Amino acid sequence: MNFFKRYPLTCNLLAMFIVGILLVSLVMWSLKILTAHGQVQEVPDVRTLSVAEAQAKLKEYNLLTEVVDSVYNHSGSRGSVVEQVPPAGNRVKPGRTVYLTINAYETQKITLPELIGTSVRQARATLQTLGFTDIREVRVPSDYRDLVLSVKSMGVPLRAGSIVPLNTTMVIEVGEGFDIYEALDDSIEALDESEWIEEIEPESDDE
Repeated sequence: MNFFKRYPLTCNLLAMFIVGILLVSLVMWSLKILTAHGQVQEVPDVRTLSVAEAQAKLKEYNLLTEVVDSVYNHSGSRGSVVEQVPPAGNRVKPGRTVYLTINAYETQKITLPELIGTSVRQARATLQTLGFTDIREVRVPSDYRDLVLSVKSMGVPLRAGSIVPLNTTMVIEVGEGFDIYEALDDSIEALDESEWIEEIEPESDDE
């Protein structure tokens, strides 16, 4: 008791030091609980599962889910998970959100650019870049060789701005062209034939 009276400043500093240690310990303990310090969970693989199945499985691991994007994959099941972040096998803390990308429920649709009047090579390259895989060419009579005259799907003419399912068959009607050399040969053959006929025709006798 005499010590506290004789050294009040020292006692106050000592008390403040003890209280500071207790406060720091309390804060560290609280953070450990809030951040689940030292607790990790391995992320399961939920690819190919439906969204409901993926959510149920991740919930078993104390993980949250959020669907952030969708893509179209004709070989996968509609609505199934095609990608997850973090990927399977990563070790994360409980309560972490796993972001899912799913296969679209509907076939992806594409807005066509202008293809009529372009070369068949350019039109085919454009359609392939957009994601079309079933592209067919039909040759039609035209003076313009390899020029796209029309684009059709299921017999319906399409134009720039038309919205088409990505899995549809695209038919490109292409000009067959006019071969000037072949036409010239035909003309020469026809001319030669007419001259030959004239030569073998007998001359009529004048009476």
